[in-house]
Amino acid sequence: MDLGIKNKVALVTGASAGLGLAAAVSLAKEGVRVAINSRSLDNLKSAAETIEKETGINPILVEGDLSIDSIPEKIVAKVISKMGSIDILVNNAGGPPPGLFQQHTLETWKKSADLTLFSAIEVTRAVVPYMMKAKWGRIIFITSVAVKQPIDNLIISNCLRAGVTGFAKSISSEFAGHGITVNTVCPGYTDTERLKSLGENLANAQGCDIKDIYKKWTSNIPMGRVGRPEELASLITFMASERASYITGASIPVDGGYYKGLL
Repeated sequence: MDLGIKNKVALVTGASAGLGLAAAVSLAKEGVRVAINSRSLDNLKSAAETIEKETGINPILVEGDLSIDSIPEKIVAKVISKMGSIDILVNNAGGPPPGLFQQHTLETWKKSADLTLFSAIEVTRAVVPYMMKAKWGRIIFITSVAVKQPIDNLIISNCLRAGVTGFAKSISSEFAGHGITVNTVCPGYTDTERLKSLGENLANAQGCDIKDIYKKWTSNIPMGRVGRPEELASLITFMASERASYITGASIPVDGGYYKGLL
C-alpha cells in the first residue's frame, strides 16, 4: 500500500529511544524526511545511527528540552530552516514518575505537567501555522492506554495524559477544515526502557522479582505478552498517511486487548 507520504517532513519528539525512536524509524522506511528531538545530543546521535542503519535516511537532530519556555518555538524554527516544512508531528514525551497520590509533591506535579502536557501544547502551537499554510498536516500524540483505563501507581500519568487527550480532541475539530488531522495513540504495556523502569520500581516496592511483575501485567493482557515498539509505530505511520485522511479526533489503543471498555 502506498501511504502517500514519501518526502513529507516529520518532527518526532522524544525520539532518542523507545516509542519515539520506533516511530521515527517506521516513518523513515516510508520515505519520510525525519527530524528527531531529545534533550540529549548524545542519545540523538545514537538514535540517528539506528535510523540510518535501518532505513538509509539521515535524520536531522534537534536537541532541546520542550518543557522549557521558548524552546519549542526554537526547535520548530530549526526544523523549518533546514527542511522547509513540518507536515507530520509525532508528539511524544517521557512519562511522569510512578507513585501514589500522597507520595508526590506539588513540585513533582508541576514539573510533570511541563514535560507531559504543556510541552505537547507548545510544540503544537509552533507547528500548526505551517500546516495551516500548507492545508495539510498530521498531528499524532503518543499517550497511554491509561487515558481509557487508569493504571495503578501512575496517578500523575493518568491525569496528565488524559489532559493531552482532551487537548487533542478539542483541536481536532478546530483544524479539521484546514486539512489537518489530530489523533492520539494509546500504547499499553510495551517493551521499552520506561516499562522496565516501572517494573523495577514495583518489584522493589513489593519485594519480588521483576519477572513476577511482568507475569502479573501479562496475565491481564488477552494476547499474553507485552507489545513491541514497532507495533505502535506502524499505527502512527498509518495515521500520518494519506490513507488516514478521514480519521481525526480518535484515541486508538494498541494494547493487546488490555483495555476492556467498549469505546
